[in-house]
Amino acid sequence: MGREMTPKQQSPMSYTVEQLVAVNPYNPDILPDLENYVNEQVSSQTYSLDANLCLLRLYQFEPDRMNTQIVARILIKALMAMPAPDFSLCLFLIPERVQMEDQFKTLIVLSHYLETARFRQFWDEAAKSRQIVEVVPGFEQAVQEYAIHVLSLTYQKIPRTILAEAINFEGPALDKFIEHQVATSGWLLEKGHDKSQLIVLPCNEFNHPELKKNTADSIPLQHITRIFPILS
Repeated sequence: MGREMTPKQQSPMSYTVEQLVAVNPYNPDILPDLENYVNEQVSSQTYSLDANLCLLRLYQFEPDRMNTQIVARILIKALMAMPAPDFSLCLFLIPERVQMEDQFKTLIVLSHYLETARFRQFWDEAAKSRQIVEVVPGFEQAVQEYAIHVLSLTYQKIPRTILAEAINFEGPALDKFIEHQVATSGWLLEKGHDKSQLIVLPCNEFNHPELKKNTADSIPLQHITRIFPILS
């Protein structure tokens, strides 16, 4: 999930918005362009954190012009960018009185569940708040990708039940997802002691610490030999 749109993805309008943000980010006249750009990000499933932060900063100077629907969409897009800290960056620019509205309290709760890897609670809360999160296409898929990222940092092997809870898939949908990951992402399958299905995740420096070479803990031999005369 890219944080910025590539040049090939940019339309003439989006390129103009990026120019406005770079040249005159504190001009309130660009507010409508930035709001339209948020809606364009939603419809095209693209993302520009810089433009969204610029809009939130302008809302601080023009509080009467704040569009809370647009703000909610910005926060949802920021949630979709996890593990990047975009949600916190955006929330910092939103007044506390706005954060106390129900839709924003819900998004803050969802963010907390994701940050603490409480995926079951996240999916339960998201199911109760579909009218908030489903306005942004790709939300569920982005969270599933984040869940897989977290699992890959933690586990070498995961039971099927843990995976199902993390990505909110069961039955045939889960089978299809696993088959796709086996074919494209290097996942392997094996049987556990109780004959349950285990998913073997690709090795990385986090789930296989022995792969990580910590150069900070190693001292080149030539540096050691220079110390000997000093100690003698």
